[in-house]
Amino acid sequence: MSAEINAELQHVRDYWLKFMKPKSPIYTFLLNDIELVSATKGSITAHLQVLPVHVNSKGTLHGVVSSCLMDWAGGMSIVSTGLDNSGLSTDIHTTYVSVAREGDLLEIESNASKVGASLAFTTVQIRHAGENGQIVAHGTHTKYVKAK
Repeated sequence: MSAEINAELQHVRDYWLKFMKPKSPIYTFLLNDIELVSATKGSITAHLQVLPVHVNSKGTLHGVVSSCLMDWAGGMSIVSTGLDNSGLSTDIHTTYVSVAREGDLLEIESNASKVGASLAFTTVQIRHAGENGQIVAHGTHTKYVKAK
């Protein structure tokens, strides 16, 4: 999917590719193929195809992948505000609503509801991409952001 590249999307993509992905083995392993498709100030949308590495013994999206996506997307929405820092997790909650299976395309949307001098608050939704848009998981994520 092609998206118009605005300043926020370029900034988030640069941060992901230059600073976050190369320094995080877990993100490289689980989110190597994630695609950032849009960003505005405080909001990002990404797509991830569910691969064999993402599923549990029941053949559905593993909970650890959903939580990893909450962490990653929350940080990326913070970066979309113009910061060069995705923060450190202080609190993360994930609610599992339905399943995704190998081959499904997921849409991940995160919004930074507040980015303050020391804390940032985000909400994340993981859903099936497309018209149906069935929610797979949703959550909240609080991060410590270093004040400059």
